[in-house]
Amino acid sequence: MTKAELIGRMATAANISRDQAKAALEAFTDGVVEALSHGHDVKLIGFGSFTTIERKAGVARNPQTGQAIARAASRTARFRAGEGLKSALNA
Repeated sequence: MTKAELIGRMATAANISRDQAKAALEAFTDGVVEALSHGHDVKLIGFGSFTTIERKAGVARNPQTGQAIARAASRTARFRAGEGLKSALNA
């Protein structure tokens, strides 16, 4: 599903305009990004949680050439599915 398709589904389900649905989706994603960038987790009970993790510096390999490449330490986001989402997927 693309962002545009998600906006359309949100607009239909909530009986709001596409512009309002787009604004709501962007507010949600901006809120998640802001919280994660400040080191906070975002937990949506029954759906899942977004967390940040620290990656240590290390050595990676280029899959085409096999050449070793130094990888810098970084932070990245992870999503962990909640029980409600897992149940819906496995029902």
